[in-house]
Amino acid sequence: MDLLGSGREADVYAIGEGRVLRRYRRGDDATAEARLMSHLAAHGFPVPHVHSAGGADMILERLDGPTMTDAFAAGDLGVDDGAAILAGLHHHLHRLPSRSGRDSILHRDLHPENVMLTTRGPVVIDWHNAAEGRPAVDVCLTAIIMAQVAVDPGHPHAGAATAFLGAFLTRVGGEPLDGLGEALEIRRADPSLTAAEAAGLAAAVTPLIRDAVS
Repeated sequence: MDLLGSGREADVYAIGEGRVLRRYRRGDDATAEARLMSHLAAHGFPVPHVHSAGGADMILERLDGPTMTDAFAAGDLGVDDGAAILAGLHHHLHRLPSRSGRDSILHRDLHPENVMLTTRGPVVIDWHNAAEGRPAVDVCLTAIIMAQVAVDPGHPHAGAATAFLGAFLTRVGGEPLDGLGEALEIRRADPSLTAAEAAGLAAAVTPLIRDAVS
């Protein structure tokens, strides 16, 4: 198998016939994620087609096209268009019926690195962190992730992230800060953050997010 890429939790391998194997390195069970993706696909939300799942493995459709991040870097996608795409995906997702029939489905990691710009349109990947809850929390999680990039002086997309954050929050509408407290708690628990980063997260990103909606 040819390794196509590695994320924080999983590796993706090409296995031929237009398919990829996504394997969780820690052995996480992929079956619940696969069931959710099938539910989303059945309701018209753009996700990779799931061929099968078992244990830590999922066999998925191999997507063509770059991530939104790569398209930005190549100059093929502007801030306004990208923000409109991401806000539209949030709106679409949060209108769908959840499997419990109560709260909305939340991706909880819906940022430009997890959106592929394919020939059939934007497709959202990596549903490992998905849950049900209030849409404002999902919006705020996206805002926090973008703000983390924006406040990192060494990140190559820091400047673009600031502009993207403002454009995204303008387009998503509603009360975008309504879920900020809950979203910060969720984000602090991310194992990719150091203890110091988690402790200082609110102070680092909140002013930028509030400025973006003022």
